[in-house]
Amino acid sequence: MKLQALKFPVIAAAIITTLWGGYEIGRSVDPSPAASTAAVARKAGLPHVAESLPDFGSIVESYGPAVVNISVEGTVKTAARGRTPFGQLDPDDPFSEFFRRFAPRGQGKPGEQITHGQGSGFIVSADGIVLTNAHVVANADNVTVKLIDKREFTAKVIGIDKPTDIAVLRIDAQDLPTVPLGDPSDMRVGDWVLAIGSPFGFENSVTAGIVSAKSRSLPDEGYVPFIQTDVAINPGNSGGPLLNLKGEVVGINSQIYSQSGGYQGLSFAIPINVAAHVKDQLLAQGKVTRGRLGIAIQDLNQGLADSFGLSVARGALVSHVEPGSPAATAGIEPGDVVLKFNGEAIASSAELPPRVAVITPGKPVKLEIWRKRKAQEITVTVGEQQPDKVAAAETPPDDGGRLGVSVRPLTADEQKEVETRGGLLVLDSYGPAARAGIEEGDVILAVNGKRVNRVDELRKQLTDAGKHVALLIQRGDARIFVPIELG
Repeated sequence: MKLQALKFPVIAAAIITTLWGGYEIGRSVDPSPAASTAAVARKAGLPHVAESLPDFGSIVESYGPAVVNISVEGTVKTAARGRTPFGQLDPDDPFSEFFRRFAPRGQGKPGEQITHGQGSGFIVSADGIVLTNAHVVANADNVTVKLIDKREFTAKVIGIDKPTDIAVLRIDAQDLPTVPLGDPSDMRVGDWVLAIGSPFGFENSVTAGIVSAKSRSLPDEGYVPFIQTDVAINPGNSGGPLLNLKGEVVGINSQIYSQSGGYQGLSFAIPINVAAHVKDQLLAQGKVTRGRLGIAIQDLNQGLADSFGLSVARGALVSHVEPGSPAATAGIEPGDVVLKFNGEAIASSAELPPRVAVITPGKPVKLEIWRKRKAQEITVTVGEQQPDKVAAAETPPDDGGRLGVSVRPLTADEQKEVETRGGLLVLDSYGPAARAGIEEGDVILAVNGKRVNRVDELRKQLTDAGKHVALLIQRGDARIFVPIELG
């Protein structure tokens, strides 16, 4: 299985498989109210059950005209001039002129090939502002926006933000149909949603389903708390809207989780509040600025929570603090657990980066952290995130039941190499440590938040520890906490 952005290249032919369903909707054996599902539920004292399906048709009729099809054209580098299906030909070869004149060729310059793609988008401003995915229009030379009434416009790409996969386009038109923006925080898991887009090039296709989960964290997507749905989404749906039953856009369809490349029940949308924040910045200043703390974080599991004296495994565990960063200046340390950010609870590490990102650099914020088995408050002045520097949210290995390591202190040269002071180099791991994922070559920096530079310091910390211990280790350039059950 893998996550796949919903790109749709033009293809010469396609095989369409028709899936026949077995539903009969609206058929009733007994038309009396007592026989209806809702009536039965009410008699039994169960939660209210709707007597009919939502009116998707009215939503599509009202807001479907604001959904657009996006076609892109670009160029990619190909083989150099003189290259043929049989390899590179010498210019003096008699067949060279034949292939130059008669071989199939793209419409691009020598060494280039024209490419085409399709996606979806939607109009958010009557004067021509269109939202879509960044990957739909990235590297495009020409972007064409087509409305449901068959009007076509050449679009200008105002800006692209790859970390959130959002792009803002403008078309030269007025009094265009628009779709209102909603609030994803009002949605509940299980709520109805529908999508409009151009899957496989079939324009203005409508599919419906429910919200499967909220605030999903996906690999390499640190700034987006995705909305997961079971709405049928396929290549070509990229950039299209995800709407609630009020007809409001709550997300932008972006990715699917698929082994085949087609829909398999797992679709992911970018929350519209994230997209709107990016849109406003791109329109105002042509770029996106994000807040930064300068920490690496990871999730807590029960083993780590026990090690730090937390009754519930919640919050974002700080595994590394960048020297000179806003977090370092404020006094945040490895081993701190961020419980609240600006007064909002942090349930998992995935929730912290998006909340930090939307804060204006230079603004002070309050963090509630867990340190030495008690909560305290720290004020941090948020810095500005530099391109390509994203705090990692690592997943700790499974913990295993005494430690089981052979170690020695790092030499001075080794300390310089790994950019740390002190630490113990793991020569071998076995038993609980091995089961927890500790490997030869790892560097143990701290035990339960206390630095260890000598073997006797490690022994003392293990003697004083309870049933669980949390090791801060360095592996390559990354630092993570590893929980171990000592038994």
